[in-house]
Amino acid sequence: LALLAWCGLGLLPALAADKSPNSACLECHSDKTLTKTNAAGKEVSLFVDEARLKAAIHQTNTCADCHADVTSKHPDDNVPAQPPSCVKCHEKETKDYATSIHGASHTLGASGAASCWDCHGSHDMLSAKDPKSPVFKLNLPGTCAKCHSNPGLTQEYQMKYPQAASQYMDSIHGRALLKMGLIVAPSCNDCHGVHDIKRAVDRESPINHANVAKTCGKCHVGIEEIYDKSVHGQLLAKGDKRGPVCTDCHSAHEVEPPRNGHFKMASDARCGKCHQDRLTHYRDTYHGKAMALGKPNVASDVAACYDCHGHHDVLPPSNPASRLSKTNILATCQQCHPTAKTGFTGYRPHANPLDGKNYPLLHAVFLAMTGLLIGVFTLFGLHTLVWLVRAFYLYLHDSKKFREAKVKTQTDDEWFSRFVPFERFLHFLVVTSFLLLVLTGMPLKFYYTDWARVLFRVIGGADTARALHRLGAIVTFLYFGLHVASLVGRSWRGRAKIRDPQTGKLSLKRLWQVLFGADSMIPTWHDWRDFVAHNKWFFGKGPKPQFDRWTYWEKFDYFAVFWGVFIIGASGLVMWFPTFFTRFLPGWILNIALIIHSDEALLAAGFIFSIHFFNTHFRIEKFPMDTVIFSGRVSKNELLHER
Repeated sequence: LALLAWCGLGLLPALAADKSPNSACLECHSDKTLTKTNAAGKEVSLFVDEARLKAAIHQTNTCADCHADVTSKHPDDNVPAQPPSCVKCHEKETKDYATSIHGASHTLGASGAASCWDCHGSHDMLSAKDPKSPVFKLNLPGTCAKCHSNPGLTQEYQMKYPQAASQYMDSIHGRALLKMGLIVAPSCNDCHGVHDIKRAVDRESPINHANVAKTCGKCHVGIEEIYDKSVHGQLLAKGDKRGPVCTDCHSAHEVEPPRNGHFKMASDARCGKCHQDRLTHYRDTYHGKAMALGKPNVASDVAACYDCHGHHDVLPPSNPASRLSKTNILATCQQCHPTAKTGFTGYRPHANPLDGKNYPLLHAVFLAMTGLLIGVFTLFGLHTLVWLVRAFYLYLHDSKKFREAKVKTQTDDEWFSRFVPFERFLHFLVVTSFLLLVLTGMPLKFYYTDWARVLFRVIGGADTARALHRLGAIVTFLYFGLHVASLVGRSWRGRAKIRDPQTGKLSLKRLWQVLFGADSMIPTWHDWRDFVAHNKWFFGKGPKPQFDRWTYWEKFDYFAVFWGVFIIGASGLVMWFPTFFTRFLPGWILNIALIIHSDEALLAAGFIFSIHFFNTHFRIEKFPMDTVIFSGRVSKNELLHER
């Protein structure tokens, strides 16, 4: 009789939809070629695999249980079948779904939002506990990824985290669940919910800012208790939205182990989202600069914010339990600096040199070094500029005579020794160590630039740069020590020059002649007169002066290096051995040493590569290089012309 009715013979009244046997539906839907065109204009298969239907969790249900709108006249009634309804058996789940972001999106007309069968499957639906089910815990990330990794859907619905699925799979949670098979690891539903998934702005959502700590605390019970007592947890408890939660530091989907170098490198920027002023001056320290320049596996001994302030137990220093309280700060410092004493704790990692009120001495040093930089570069920058203009003027006035004179200085038959081999060897040490120090030190000074990051990557990172910088420092101390030793030895050998030849006693007159004579590097009144006369010559107001063995700019270069090595070396040693020096010096000496070391190094590098290079190599009569420091010889013609 059912067959006759199905064939349209009209022998029986229409069967109620909920009484239609599955076999009647499968007469058509077992055809693999059966399709329909959906609202988007795409062909959709209507094939139902009977074998999988019988193995599904709904095997005892009839088609009409889900497709309640279908009548016995289907499909001849030309009424499109409506989406199946789950409410008859799953009332609570259906209500939860209706309030979720997926259900609300459907109500608003977002046809691409997930429905029940998008997650659970359709005719082959299995129990959530079945390992083959798409909503089984191990399979759920892949099921959610079908939509949340679909570029078309993520763009169409402007999803905030279009890479959420792939990020989760690479996270510590995803790897534990999917690669290690740890079923206790959280999957998507553990954080977002099951049928009642809501947006983060919804106060009932488990991922709402106010609820994140409780959501994570379902697994991390002990950490939640510690966090609740911290300054961050207390802010959150008061309803203050500034209180950071787990996702602010660990991210939402890219959760990684705290011991991971990448996590450490990113941590300062995450803390800086709320503590920008503290981050700015942390970046002025070696730790901050190395962190900004570091690779994913940043040096383990570079301190991040949490190394000092704590992880989940961040408390203000006024709290006795804080890691930075008076009773605990030394132990905190000793985690990285085991030999540190109380004086070391006086170091100020967030000191602002522009803040004269709170850091008066640091501010004074900063102003002094800045004034020195501006003064030197202004004075000698103008000196170089007017000299360059004067040289070009003379060259253009009589270029032929100039070229002939230059050739003559190089082909002279008579030569004089200007630098002995020992002095040339010292200059070689100066050049090599200086270049090494600049290459490894300047990226720290300008850590925020792209070229600094590239150079650090080429060098090999913070550890390699630090080792090379210290090697350059050792070579610097070597040549400085050798030079001072040579001065002492030369003075001892020449001690007879300062004694009266008749009485053999010390003669102040002869001592004066030795100290301020033509062979001395000590500036004299004669150098000042040369400086004035030289500047008059620049403007055509007088003849070019005749210089002694050492010109005023050469003496300035010499004492700049002598002074610079002492200042840079002393401040560098303080930073190299901070725990030793803070045993008898206050900790803030490290802050002062950093400013002096950094600014003096910038002064040295800038002066050498601009002023010194022009005075020595880039003048028209010397270009492209004065080789006297390498050969040690100078021609008579050149000597007469210059001196």
